[in-house]
Amino acid sequence: MAIVQMAAVILMLLLIVKPLGTYIYHIFSNKANRTDKIFGPFETSIYWLIGLKNRTEMTWKRYTLSLILTNIVLVAVSYVILRIQNILPFNPNGIGGMEPTLSFNTVISFVTNTNLQHYSGETGLSYFSQMAVIIMMMFTSAATGIVVAIAFIRGLTSKGQTLGNFFVDFIKAQTRLLIPFSIVLTLVLVALNVPQTLDPMIQATTLEGQPQQIATGPVASLVSIKHLGTNGGGFFGVNAAHPFENPNPLTNVLEILSMWCIPAALTYTFGRFARNQKQGWVIFSAMLIFLLAFLSLTYTSEMRGNPALNALGMDASQGSMEGKEVRFGIAQSALFTTVTTAATTGTVNNMHDTLTPLGGLVPLALMMLNSVFGGDGVGLVNMLMYAILGVFICGLMVGRTPEFLGRKIEAREMKFIAIAILVHPLIILVPTAAAFLTDLGKGSITNPGFHGISQVLYEYTSSAANNGSGFEGLGDNTPFWNISTGLVMMFGRYISIIALLGVAGSLVTKQWVPETPGTLRTDNKLFVGILLGSVFIIGALTFLPVLVLGPIAEHLTLR
Repeated sequence: MAIVQMAAVILMLLLIVKPLGTYIYHIFSNKANRTDKIFGPFETSIYWLIGLKNRTEMTWKRYTLSLILTNIVLVAVSYVILRIQNILPFNPNGIGGMEPTLSFNTVISFVTNTNLQHYSGETGLSYFSQMAVIIMMMFTSAATGIVVAIAFIRGLTSKGQTLGNFFVDFIKAQTRLLIPFSIVLTLVLVALNVPQTLDPMIQATTLEGQPQQIATGPVASLVSIKHLGTNGGGFFGVNAAHPFENPNPLTNVLEILSMWCIPAALTYTFGRFARNQKQGWVIFSAMLIFLLAFLSLTYTSEMRGNPALNALGMDASQGSMEGKEVRFGIAQSALFTTVTTAATTGTVNNMHDTLTPLGGLVPLALMMLNSVFGGDGVGLVNMLMYAILGVFICGLMVGRTPEFLGRKIEAREMKFIAIAILVHPLIILVPTAAAFLTDLGKGSITNPGFHGISQVLYEYTSSAANNGSGFEGLGDNTPFWNISTGLVMMFGRYISIIALLGVAGSLVTKQWVPETPGTLRTDNKLFVGILLGSVFIIGALTFLPVLVLGPIAEHLTLR
């Protein structure tokens, strides 16, 4: 029955990929279509409001600069709101202004689509901050990732000197995709008993006669965009394990599909732009194979039970239910854990800190690879980066200039790709080592031995992959952790975006190379294998040693 549950969700995703991918293609193809009549007038008014008179297409440098400057403005405005939220409206619970380093961490976290939370939402933020900062950033950060993917696809598949207009793409991503889909999902969640209100906390009396405050708020609107935008930040501290955010198995399935659908559909969008749908299915197939392999490991590990408890002779027939919600069980918890870290969403419906050692290895490995569906836009871009790398390696092996989609892959592109590949492990492994060398870092570790290593490694891996989930056994709301993870989130987001837009900008200017019998095909089963090998080998060579010190060593000592 459990396997049927997981298979049904995967089947539903497969049914979504083509129609949603086609819709996204029509949004960004810049060709006239029926959606123009619906959204065109509204978008025109936005262009007028922001003074966007010139909507000409941009070079990759101008596109990148526009993206970064827009994000800087969002950071500045959001930081101020968090610091002075105590004097702003919609604060019925009287929550004070946020501490400076925590404000820094929070705004960087949400502008980078990470949504790492070193605070508890129901007690740390006013309703105004939840809406004007958190929900607003969930839309804008997701739109940023989507337009990066679209610009990259244009660089691979079109001719000329430009990648499109950032502001036009940025607005369309919200008006035609994120906002309408979020409205529909919000209404569905409200119908399924997820709260949506501006009333203060509910005052209740327990069965023992003691007073209790029950936090509510505009929960449904945040939950909808946090999943659709692969954001992950929870309205409540326990995130999607809270019954107000995720009350039943049906909402659990909706939330899994919501965070999975756009990253998966973008592979089909890529095939439409490439005018060869097999190209998109190759990318999708490689991603799905990885996900199924990791899902199998998570599920079987949790079903075997906790090795430490099994050694005591405790009944393991129900598997390891520690840290999991009974209303979801192991199957839906394992699927949620795998999808949320594959799609770098970061929302959680169970405590990752209580996963079995090998079960905890899966979210770590998925975030380290950072290309198995990934967040909105960035996962596709990262997988296409590995596709280009695979073509380059194969070209070197046969002594032929590598080509991808009719463009030669040369030194300039590989330098940009090398930067994107190397920066990811650098900003994970160096801060992890530094945390163990300082009392400021070691003082927050709550578990000794190998599990403590996993806690710190998970925190920086989640930050670098812009995921945001945590083992949560770490005492991370300190200036050291707020500043260090804030910097890691920033580097993890923008260095790779700049580097990969540089690749797109370089490729879009190149002349098409006609296909010959010696050209490596990138739309067949062989290339799926090459893509899987490229991702796995680079990931294994980079991160296997530190995984051995953490979850693998913990598993071996508990056997």
